[in-house]
Amino acid sequence: MTLGNFSVSLAVKDLAASRAFYEKLGFSAVGGDGEHYSIMQNDTATIGLFQGMFEGNILTFNPGWDRACNTLSTFDDVREIQRRLKAQGIKPVTEADESTTGPPTWS
Repeated sequence: MTLGNFSVSLAVKDLAASRAFYEKLGFSAVGGDGEHYSIMQNDTATIGLFQGMFEGNILTFNPGWDRACNTLSTFDDVREIQRRLKAQGIKPVTEADESTTGPPTWS
């Protein structure tokens, strides 16, 4: 199954200090609003730094996007990925509404 572009989303207390730390590790900002979140990349990894937006860290898969957030011509829809995972006994914490199409609504 094609899960999509992978990134780690980190809940941080100080966005500017976190961004400066990751810049020292070779990451550069490629997106975000600079006040609440920043998307950073190096040659092989993508991380999102999020201040005050959620409590814990999150592993993120973006079906349909490449590393530059461009839409792919073919990809596995999140609802299909969800069906496959559920068939293998994995229960999502939050489920996409399978009666919809396009970007998912969550229940």
